[in-house]
Amino acid sequence: MNSAFPHLIDLNDYPVAWWKKVVELGERIKNDPAAFAHECDGKIMATLFYEPSTRTQMSFQTAMIRLGGQIIGFDNPANSSVAKGETIKDTTKIVSSYSDILVIRHPVAGAAKAAALTADCPVINAGDGGHLHPTQTLTDLLTLKIEKKKLSGLTIGMCGDLINGRTVHSLCKALSMLEDNKFVFISTPELRMPAYIKDIIKANGSSFEEVDTLEEAIGRLDVLYMTRIQQERFASEADYLAQKNTYVLDRAKMLGAKKDMIVMHPLPRVDEITVDVDDDERAMYFTQAKYGVFVRMALIMTMLSEKKQTELLKGKVYGGVRCGNPRCITNHEEYLPKSFRSSGDQTLLECEFCDERKLI
Repeated sequence: MNSAFPHLIDLNDYPVAWWKKVVELGERIKNDPAAFAHECDGKIMATLFYEPSTRTQMSFQTAMIRLGGQIIGFDNPANSSVAKGETIKDTTKIVSSYSDILVIRHPVAGAAKAAALTADCPVINAGDGGHLHPTQTLTDLLTLKIEKKKLSGLTIGMCGDLINGRTVHSLCKALSMLEDNKFVFISTPELRMPAYIKDIIKANGSSFEEVDTLEEAIGRLDVLYMTRIQQERFASEADYLAQKNTYVLDRAKMLGAKKDMIVMHPLPRVDEITVDVDDDERAMYFTQAKYGVFVRMALIMTMLSEKKQTELLKGKVYGGVRCGNPRCITNHEEYLPKSFRSSGDQTLLECEFCDERKLI
């Protein structure tokens, strides 16, 4: 199913050359932001944030204001018609008719794609549950380009909640498409990287290994990407508490790292990085957040000028088959097509909204 508009739902819907173009534009904006102050004069961006956000929401709003545009939207669905039971389809249809570009964050996987199906303007995915976060990936790529001077030939450690970490899912998919990148996944067995992400990494010719402790990996990393244990993604508080405080980066552990390793984190942090790391010159997480404004300025400009229409659904509906993921948008909004991709093995299907696999 083609949309009449370009959308950014998954960064991998676009070629690597497109990502690099956005990142390079972000770097140009960083070096001379005043030159871009009127790029979006007269344009309106709608931000629909169905779950809490500080950096992503404010950086998008800042980006549009710095480009000369204006913003509408909500940051609490309780203050909108969503509280009355309005569907994503209806909310998106109305708000997209008021705006030139729409940014959505939602706690349910696949929600951004669902919004794009009926939107009357380009849609940008600002995070859909524990699934994907492509604009954070663009932020991360800009950070790597500026601070490491390259996007290839890196050993990247990802630590913490890897099963629910939409930021690491998106970043793995992106970096595995660039040459000679290697991954080290540091997590408990319960929080391991999802199988579909590991399959993508292997299919792209990159390698990964899984370890249990930060200490055994930190000395060989070029980049350490820390994540918080996400309480809101756990089924119960007991499950969360069983994982909380498993991985904590402190000054003592930093002594075992390379002198040029950088520490990244999508933020917010809770207690997984101690404050004594903040003064280490290798700590890049606050700088990383700052770079998010520049790359989102670049992305807004790019999406508003993009001519390519996005193909949202490429698979098909199989009679009676539903996604088995309770956190998939198709199990929350019943009007959505239960669309699946097949790799040739008709017994293994992949949901087009959340990428969950299902045997039939």
